[in-house]
Amino acid sequence: MTDFSPNAHLDFDVDTLSGMVPLRQVVFSLGSNLGDRLAHLQGAVDLLRMTPTLTIVDVSSVYETAPVGTVLDQPDFLNIVVRADSTLASLVLLERAQAIEENFQRTREVPGGARTLDVDLVVVGNRVKNTPVLTLPHPRAHERAFVLLPWLEIDPAAVVPERGPVADLLRDVDTSGVRRRDDLAIDL
Repeated sequence: MTDFSPNAHLDFDVDTLSGMVPLRQVVFSLGSNLGDRLAHLQGAVDLLRMTPTLTIVDVSSVYETAPVGTVLDQPDFLNIVVRADSTLASLVLLERAQAIEENFQRTREVPGGARTLDVDLVVVGNRVKNTPVLTLPHPRAHERAFVLLPWLEIDPAAVVPERGPVADLLRDVDTSGVRRRDDLAIDL
């Protein structure tokens, strides 16, 4: 006799069901350090909210972050993490993130340089992907306090696929350049 109770384990891959698309948790990391930083973050969240088949589940507090990487002589960033559910393919999510950046005149002349808006696709479910166009999970998310701190705030059970729980990863990361800005907020 087959068990069809809600807790029964069913042996099939939902990705192969005709006409059905799996709902996955998606995490974006947003940052801005040029112009009206908070307005850029708010605008990006608003555009994500307007994305068909993407539902925002939670948005972190705003964090102010000293620049990291190769270009340190630039203004501090405001950063947030957005958690959403979506049936969109990972490449479509990447294209949407890049379109939102373009909407805010994001330029890429100086890699790691100042920018009006950065929208990084951090994870899409437990997908692991490494192509010339997209790497999932984001290749540096596990070592960036400005991603891990706000993500842990809104999802204490968060996991970076193939890296481990965000709470554990955060123990190995320098958080001294990241501070929560309780005086700033994103409107939902």
